Amino acid sequence: MKTLFRTGIAVSTVSLAGALLVACGSSDTIEGTDDASGDAIVVGSQDYYSNEIIAELYAQALEAADYQVERDFRIGQREVYMGEVESGTVDLFPEYSGPLLQYWQPDTQARLGAEVHTELVDAAPDGLTILDDAPATDQDAYVVTRALAEEYNLTSIPDLANIPGPIVLGANSEAETRPNGPVGLMDNYGIDAGFTPIEDGGGPLTIKALNDGDVQFAIIYTGDPTIQDNDLVVLEDPDGMFLASHVVPVASDALDEGARDIINEISAALTSEELLSLNSQSVTDQSSASTIASQWLEEKDLV
Repeated sequence: MKTLFRTGIAVSTVSLAGALLVACGSSDTIEGTDDASGDAIVVGSQDYYSNEIIAELYAQALEAADYQVERDFRIGQREVYMGEVESGTVDLFPEYSGPLLQYWQPDTQARLGAEVHTELVDAAPDGLTILDDAPATDQDAYVVTRALAEEYNLTSIPDLANIPGPIVLGANSEAETRPNGPVGLMDNYGIDAGFTPIEDGGGPLTIKALNDGDVQFAIIYTGDPTIQDNDLVVLEDPDGMFLASHVVPVASDALDEGARDIINEISAALTSEELLSLNSQSVTDQSSASTIASQWLEEKDLV
C-alpha cells in the first residue's frame, strides 16, 4: 500500500525512511516526490454538484499544505466508485454516513448521528479509515416556513403537535407509505398527519404549497439551497426517524496524519448552514466548485 506524504521539505525526511525500507527489502512504502505521480493523493467525488464542492475543499486544502493531489471527480454513484475507494485507487472521498453504513452493513439498526458514525468506523473494510464526520447533513428532513415555526415554536418534529387542527405533509407520492411519511410520524412521534402528493422533490410547487398553507410541512433534502433561499426551518429529529446522513470523509490508510488532520479541520467547520451556502452558490450563482471551495477555505482560514 502506498503511503502519502507532503511534497517539498518533508520529502527529505521520508526519503531517508524510504531508503532504509528498500535496504530491508520492503517496497510497500512509496516516497512522496513531486515527480512521482503514483504518490499523489487521489481525491474523488460523486456525480453530484454538492459532493464535488466538498471534494474540492479537500483537494485545495491538501494542495495548500504541499501535498500532491489528483482529482477524479464526478465518478458516478456509490455502486460505481466504491470499488475504486476500497481498492485504494481513490485515496479520499466525501461520503454520507447513514447511506454508506447501510451499503456496508445493510442490517444496521443505527439511526442517530453518533451511533451511525461509530458503527461506520467498525464496518469500514481493511485499508480504509473513517475520519471525523461534519455537523453538515445531506438527507431528507421535515421543513416548515419560518412564520409557522415562530408562531408555534417549532424546532423539532415533536413540536408539530403544537399546531392546532389537522396538519398535512407534502412530498413526492412515494413518501405516503414510506417510514418517513405519515405512518412513520405516527409510529415514532404519535402525531397524526394527512398527506398531499407534490411531485417536484421539494421544488417550487412544494414551496408554494408551504407558503399558501396547503401543507404545513414538507420533505426536503437538508443540503438543498431551496431551504436557505426560502428561509425554511429544518425540524430536528431526536428519535432518528430519518437516517442520519452526515458528510464524512473516507480515507485510505495511506494518508498520513497531517493529511487527516487537514480534512478533519474542514469537517469541523462544515455545518449544515455552511453547506447550504456552498450549494446555493453553485445552483443559484452558477459558480464553479473550484471557486466556491477557494473562497470558503480562505474565509475559514483553512488555507
